[in-house]
Amino acid sequence: MATIIIDGEEQQVADGSPIMDACEDLGVPFACRAGMCGTCIITVQEGMENLEPKTPEEEDMGLADDQRLACQAIIKSGTVVATF
Repeated sequence: MATIIIDGEEQQVADGSPIMDACEDLGVPFACRAGMCGTCIITVQEGMENLEPKTPEEEDMGLADDQRLACQAIIKSGTVVATF
């Protein structure tokens, strides 16, 4: 199991799974859920290497190196610490 921590709150997720549901449980808002609106941008403080590479939708959005879309990110394993 992997761990996602958003603003100090922790949620367990299966290795290799999207973090969207866990982030929603931790208070991250979602609108389109398709990587188009940017509502769910999180800033990764630790564990970026534990996420799969950015999706084309994330690349198109022009996010900073430490930002991800919670609706698109997939955790490989380990722990990711982020803020919203």
